Amino acid sequence: MTDLIVNDRPVRFDMDPQTPLLWALRDAANLTGTKYGCGVGDCGACMVLVDGAALRSCLVTVAEAEGRVVTTIEGLSRDRSHPVQQALVAEQAIQCGFCTPGIAIAAAALLARNANPTEDEIKQAIANLCRCGVYPRLIRAIQRAGRVARRAERISAAPAPGIDAEDAAAAVPAMRTD
Repeated sequence: MTDLIVNDRPVRFDMDPQTPLLWALRDAANLTGTKYGCGVGDCGACMVLVDGAALRSCLVTVAEAEGRVVTTIEGLSRDRSHPVQQALVAEQAIQCGFCTPGIAIAAAALLARNANPTEDEIKQAIANLCRCGVYPRLIRAIQRAGRVARRAERISAAPAPGIDAEDAAAAVPAMRTD
């Protein structure tokens, strides 16, 4: 069994320790915002924060996550009020949305380190693949999120999510919350 903190909740996964964290989150914890894209760490769709660092969850095993703090897109902000989420919507930097959770997580990690990144720093930190090609808007959105994080700008709130956070984290057989 593997114990870790997921979205501020203690979790115990009862599964093979070599299972990729991606599948533990999606299949056992029902946190499906973390996406499967390539399975080899190239696309970034599966990005999560592990102890504050943006990591590709398809490359991290459940055993490697033991004792660590994991934040998925569902835990970044329960009401979509995180500056990155707000700015992605405001700058229309979302098309199909498949890559968006990974990009939002990578951007949040960048802004936690540097709330005023240059375009080059953003390009280096956000290596995620987006088939829709939102890259120019993505740069603007992350710069805007940085301004919001620095309290130099405000963005009106995006709509509330359509699912209750408790419903999204419903207990399933492979996950124990005790």
